[in-house]
Amino acid sequence: MEQQSFSWKKLFITLLRAGIGWHFLYEGLSKLLTPEWTATGFLADSTGFLNGFYHWMASSPALMNVVDLLNIFGLLLIGLGLFFGVLTRYATCAGILLLSLYYFAYPPFGMSLMMQSEGSLYIINGLFIETLALTVLLFLKDKGYGLENLLQLFKSTTIKPTQPEGRREAIKNLATLPALGFLGWGAMVNRNKYEIDAMSGATIKLEGADISKLKGTLPTGKIGKFEMSRLVLGGNLIGGWAHSRDLAYVSNLFKAYNTEKKVFETLMIAEEAGIDTINIGFVSNKLMWKYKKLTGSKITVISQVAPNMDTGDLYEQINGAMDLGADIIQIQGNQCDWMVRDNRMDVLDKMMDRIRSQGYVAGLASHSIEALIACEEHGLIPDYYMKTMHHDRYWSAHPREFRVPFEVDGRKNLDHNKWHDNCFCLFPEKTVDFVNRTTVPVMGFKILAAGAIPPKDGFRWAFENGADFICVGMFDFQIVDDVNLTIDILNDLPNRQRRWFA
Repeated sequence: MEQQSFSWKKLFITLLRAGIGWHFLYEGLSKLLTPEWTATGFLADSTGFLNGFYHWMASSPALMNVVDLLNIFGLLLIGLGLFFGVLTRYATCAGILLLSLYYFAYPPFGMSLMMQSEGSLYIINGLFIETLALTVLLFLKDKGYGLENLLQLFKSTTIKPTQPEGRREAIKNLATLPALGFLGWGAMVNRNKYEIDAMSGATIKLEGADISKLKGTLPTGKIGKFEMSRLVLGGNLIGGWAHSRDLAYVSNLFKAYNTEKKVFETLMIAEEAGIDTINIGFVSNKLMWKYKKLTGSKITVISQVAPNMDTGDLYEQINGAMDLGADIIQIQGNQCDWMVRDNRMDVLDKMMDRIRSQGYVAGLASHSIEALIACEEHGLIPDYYMKTMHHDRYWSAHPREFRVPFEVDGRKNLDHNKWHDNCFCLFPEKTVDFVNRTTVPVMGFKILAAGAIPPKDGFRWAFENGADFICVGMFDFQIVDDVNLTIDILNDLPNRQRRWFA
């Protein structure tokens, strides 16, 4: 009975050891078989209290070549050692060390808690549990069945390979060999059929971003003291706003896709691709503050602000944006339209004075060109304009003869001849005339008419017609292509007449 109890204990230890070994082994194989796999992104985006150490490794391409090899072959050797029970103590110690390095790159506590791929697990996550299991194995005298155990048995004088007892012991200790064959065959079939791999924290990479395909460096311009990429990341997609005509589900779809973690990944991709500025709605300031605090990002944040006409507090959002670390403050486009429409130019005057009195660059946005013309005539000239800039040669644009100034962001009409969240630069020629005669920088937005115009067409039209910057909402998988397109267009603009004012 004592011998039978001991065998069950040995079997349990073997299963635990081999199970962890298979995890290591499969992780190593997944990385080995992934073309151009690297841990650079994982290390560069580390958010733990030891992030300086990880960032230092990621900053050196030569060092990363070594780190990647050590990572891959470390996983493979640890996995083989644990699975087969060879040099088990060394494999266990190495496994504990490697898992600890993974764990502390994104420790599940403090600000980095939100980056956990397994969910918001405080302190205890899969890496912690697996490390704990290896620590238990390390201190157990019995290491289970395995090749190392088999060798020790045969070295003893009591059991010989030719004896029945020796053959039984050999079979027990060699049982992991066919098990590996079965698991390996199953993994190969699964990979070939579904192209899915089990990925651990150390395999985290920014999906949809092949930075190696970048064609060069994004050109920049300057507004005030800020040197900015000419392609600016728009905030609507990460904020969950979608101008989707009559597709009522799209905003919810955007919000479902762009989780906080996905938004952060998108921002990381954008920065890596050279986009160093984002233009956001006021409500996204907290998210951007959190992102910058968490990652140490230096991305320039342009915050849109609006007056609180209900309470009469014109500066509530201005002060809030400043408190949350916004770099540039811009009066929101529909607010500018409505204030001009309602003869409340005094509101815009006071808001602009408040922004500038605090030492901030002040922007003024608009959908209706009539609003900017009225502001100019009034003597209200911002540090830069932000204006919707797109042509109307797309299917859902309603007929020009039925367009009405200031109708953008107004009532959605059921009449197909009238505005229904479908056109944002109502009079393109009038906009181009204004842009080409103004002497302050201009940032074009809604240049794709909220997805109705292909980027190749919309980007070129905006730059050719005077935009110094373009602001574009992008999903993570679109960023590299959009950066490359911007570089190509800016290198070939024969029809641009306006000189660059930024």
